[in-house]
Amino acid sequence: MPTYKLTYFNFMGLAEPIRLILKYMGQEFEDVRIERSDWPQVKEAMPFGKVPVLEIDGKKIHQSTAICRYLGKQAGIAGKNDKESLEIDMIVDTFQDFRMEIVKLMQEQDPEAKEKKKETLIKETVPYYLAKFDEVIKNNGGHLVNGSLSWGDIYIISLTDSMTGILKTDIVTNYPNIQELKKKVFSIPKIKAWVDKRPKTDF
Repeated sequence: MPTYKLTYFNFMGLAEPIRLILKYMGQEFEDVRIERSDWPQVKEAMPFGKVPVLEIDGKKIHQSTAICRYLGKQAGIAGKNDKESLEIDMIVDTFQDFRMEIVKLMQEQDPEAKEKKKETLIKETVPYYLAKFDEVIKNNGGHLVNGSLSWGDIYIISLTDSMTGILKTDIVTNYPNIQELKKKVFSIPKIKAWVDKRPKTDF
């Protein structure tokens, strides 16, 4: 059996979709959570100086979406054919555009500018993207693609959960199809068991 070791900071963020997919697979893994103070030293050992990094039998794999895509294939939730796989990638890549707007907010150092960016995000950016994702889910039988669970579902639901923590407001309140998908994902027994006992962090 291969061994898995996941390295990230002590919060959900980009590592949580990986954790959830590993749990869905029933795959045990070492969940290494580094402190900010230790990052300069740890960074030197990471490919391209970034996390999350998943080590599989000592081989370091980076880029969260690449990791999730690989694990999704291993778990049989990466689409039933090339077209479905393409659709998952398309939606996740679009979600990444959305996520980068949140990243810009987190990187803003000026308090006044940060508050203005947050207001714009909540009033304009979040509704723009989530309304479209909600419609995609509605039109695909309650999932992102073809009415069945994919790694993209887990990825997006996990990160909207994290974004809610960052923005300190439940961003999916007005989007019933996203809410319903969240219930589906978090009610999967192995995922639910993890969510119920995982370390409590802000985002």
